[in-house]
Amino acid sequence: MLDDQALMEALNSTPVADGRRQDLWRDDREVDGWARDHGGVGGDEERGWLRTARDALQEAASGRPAQPLLRRVLAGVRRVPRPGAAGIEWHLEVPSERRLAVELVLAWGDVEERLPGRLRPCENPACRLFLLDRSRANTARWCSMKTCGNRLKARRHQARARETPQPG
Repeated sequence: MLDDQALMEALNSTPVADGRRQDLWRDDREVDGWARDHGGVGGDEERGWLRTARDALQEAASGRPAQPLLRRVLAGVRRVPRPGAAGIEWHLEVPSERRLAVELVLAWGDVEERLPGRLRPCENPACRLFLLDRSRANTARWCSMKTCGNRLKARRHQARARETPQPG
């Protein structure tokens, strides 16, 4: 099964660079590399399902409706219990080309269950990245304090400085 890190890699595969949205998964080799790193094989069908799942999860994590796409990814999937060395093990019954996409959706579901409200978009409106807030207070606002946090704080400071009458 995919973990939180794999989920964040997928969600954050559409960053903004030089003010324009990039799609790192537009390049088939990038998606195939990610898939192979996570137990997939690559190929057209697997790439299509991964892109669909990623897009749906970005919508869901942004608070927009994603149910139709999620239903499509999860259609006909079953989790089946089987006895194993450590007790009951759960196995997915899913076509191989859809397995990683389903695992991606299940990783998101797991995060939503374990850490409700902590997976969210960066508050920088010019950013398309997501963050998983693990702080005790659940107050993280930016994907990175170094980039988005500092930029927004600097902009607010400059705006206040412009609004403050200058002596003279």
